[in-house]
Amino acid sequence: MARATSKKDLIESSNLQYDKLWDIINTMTEEEKLSTLDYGDFIGKEAHWKRDKNLRDVLIHLYEWHQLFLDWVNSNLKGKEKSFLPAPYNWRNYGQMNIKLWEKHQNTSLETSEEILRESHNDVMKLIDEFSNEELFMKKIYSWTGGSTLGSYAVSVTSSHYIWAIKKLKKSLKVLRNK
Repeated sequence: MARATSKKDLIESSNLQYDKLWDIINTMTEEEKLSTLDYGDFIGKEAHWKRDKNLRDVLIHLYEWHQLFLDWVNSNLKGKEKSFLPAPYNWRNYGQMNIKLWEKHQNTSLETSEEILRESHNDVMKLIDEFSNEELFMKKIYSWTGGSTLGSYAVSVTSSHYIWAIKKLKKSLKVLRNK
């Protein structure tokens, strides 16, 4: 499915990829859910291949990026100007932020991570639904989205991020199940 460029496509792709993610999780045994992610000989260049150690870490990452989106949108709509990434982070060093988010949740249980991700997905989808297609996908509607659109950020924290998580889990499950 191509990257969403309309509200209808955004909602459909977000829910489709979210459901695919849970379909994969629901096939996992309890042992697989709690095991260390294993990518075999694969060595990804991106930091997340080493950062996320288990299913909980992947789910928490998704949850925290939902929170960034929700806080950013709600703050700016209330007139409190806020950047998407909190200071001191920017698009060049946000990997450091991801590590801090990972560290924050090392004592969060898998069960809790599943619950809060479900809640945050619902919250993001409710917020998306409040906007018109134009508000989501026309540039310069909101000054705080910069040169992008609100919908582009929404795609990034939903369907695109779910595809990222699916890829990680599939790659690890393939290795774990072939041992």
